[in-house]
Amino acid sequence: MIPDSFIQELLARLDIVDVIERYLPLKKAGANFVACCPFHSEKSPSFSVSPSKQFYHCFGCGAHGSAISFVMEYAGLGFVDTVHELAGNLGMPVPQQRPDERLPQADAAPLTELMARAARYYKEQLKASTKAIEYLKARGLTGEIAARFGMGYAPDGWQNLAAIFSDYQRKTLVECGLVIEGEGGKRYDRFRDRIMFPILNQRGNVIGFGGRVIGAGEPKYLNSPETPLFEKGRELYGLTQARAAIREADSVIVVEGYMDVVALAQQNVENAVATLGTATTPEHIHKLTRLASRVVFCFDADTAGEKAAWRALEASLEKVADNKALAFLFLSSQHDPDTFVREFGPTRFREVVAQAGSAMDYLIQKFRTRKDLGTTEGQSRLLHDAKLLLERISAPRLRAQLADAVARLARMTPSSPREAEAMLGLAPIRRSNSPHAINSNATAIYSRKVRPAPSTIERKLLKILISHPLLATRLPSEVLEEGRDGTEALLALSNAVAEGGLTGEGYGVVVEYFRSTPHETLISEVLSELAENEFDEESIEEVFTDTVDRLREAGIRHEIDALNIKNKSAGLAPDEVRRLQQLLTLKKTARPATEA
Repeated sequence: MIPDSFIQELLARLDIVDVIERYLPLKKAGANFVACCPFHSEKSPSFSVSPSKQFYHCFGCGAHGSAISFVMEYAGLGFVDTVHELAGNLGMPVPQQRPDERLPQADAAPLTELMARAARYYKEQLKASTKAIEYLKARGLTGEIAARFGMGYAPDGWQNLAAIFSDYQRKTLVECGLVIEGEGGKRYDRFRDRIMFPILNQRGNVIGFGGRVIGAGEPKYLNSPETPLFEKGRELYGLTQARAAIREADSVIVVEGYMDVVALAQQNVENAVATLGTATTPEHIHKLTRLASRVVFCFDADTAGEKAAWRALEASLEKVADNKALAFLFLSSQHDPDTFVREFGPTRFREVVAQAGSAMDYLIQKFRTRKDLGTTEGQSRLLHDAKLLLERISAPRLRAQLADAVARLARMTPSSPREAEAMLGLAPIRRSNSPHAINSNATAIYSRKVRPAPSTIERKLLKILISHPLLATRLPSEVLEEGRDGTEALLALSNAVAEGGLTGEGYGVVVEYFRSTPHETLISEVLSELAENEFDEESIEEVFTDTVDRLREAGIRHEIDALNIKNKSAGLAPDEVRRLQQLLTLKKTARPATEA
């Protein structure tokens, strides 16, 4: 593992402008530099690089991040490889923090360290298991491909992990999903007698496992549970290994199983990933369309495959774009990607992938097969159901074309796709009011931008502290109400500043500090908003004080409301009555607050 302190030092020595100029030409524009975005198609530059913030942001597609983020996205490298490349350019040796260096302090060890130890253990067990090796050979896999994906084997038995974790009772083993605690506190390994597939995050850390049973047994695949490290709806198996091939092909294949990904890679079809025992989510679609122009979902031609395809289609509606292609491939009932590529070879598999029908053709086909389209009632139901789906599409041209096809299925004759949208009662797609979008030509991508939700007080305060981290040292902890949007991220940011974890300056440092943490998504959203609407430097002190005051006032109101609700249902204890009176007095002396 690479120490966080080294990442901070690396970012302090990097100049994001120098890094990005190695990949695309930048043009000076005031205090910043601009270029046409390399992550989506456009004719006028909307990609901005800030030397002062050490941060890039595209006002079109929303791509943003640090120098490390850019190289990962542009070059298709994993986090570790990117850090080594950037550090090597500066002549900085990359230190390695062994995952077991802090293991005597068992419960203090980060969950990623425990997962790394388990992954190494499973790899060693694979080398020692004749049964597991023979199984993989029978599936056509070599030792090289197994090593590339870090595959392993969990032996049969109830407490094998006790061999590497001397304190098998530690709570963190349950927390990260390696161990299950049953009735009476009895513990046992989650994975037993299974081929193990480590799941990596974009920093290259193991965050979960998928285990495939050898031979007969249920479930066929067993996945890690949701943990502080692992959220199934956000992760994709094999993405770290496939990133470069996806970039090169400008296409990604989404399959259903871990073994499919590995088997395809064995046959040099390296741009495949798999969902992790869950339906395709909008977050999956967002990740994949950021990497490639074409996403092909490969499903089995059975009822389960049809259901999975429909869920993938629904998940894609809000993320689909006019310059992106989504397609569905249904293999015959006798084959999955693993067996198909072994029988027919990679060339034939690529051919059927290229011939896969578009997702929107699939949608129209599903509507076309309805049995009641010849009746007025059936046509009415079609229009109703189609409207609910089409309202979620923000790609203008695509939505208009689909509306036209649906209208004709319902025996209507629109004179144009736009008239078809009106016939279905679809409201016009809201276009961005961003001056950057207007000044850089009205390409379709701008109309797909979604305006952020109204900001909470905590979210506003988070923006202030990201812009001016030193203000975090003056943030009263008592104003942070547990459970409110952004509270945990505010505490994490304040602690990072107080403890010296955030040593550099600029948004890029914040991006990397919170990478692969539970706060990554919120921090990313806030940084994107800041890039488009920063605070006035001269008024930041006043804005900070005002926001803290409003946060304190909101806390008073919420506590009063909670006590009043309790008083109506169960009554208040004497100390609670006194507290309510105290809060009411405080409320009278506080100014009216406009935010909640």
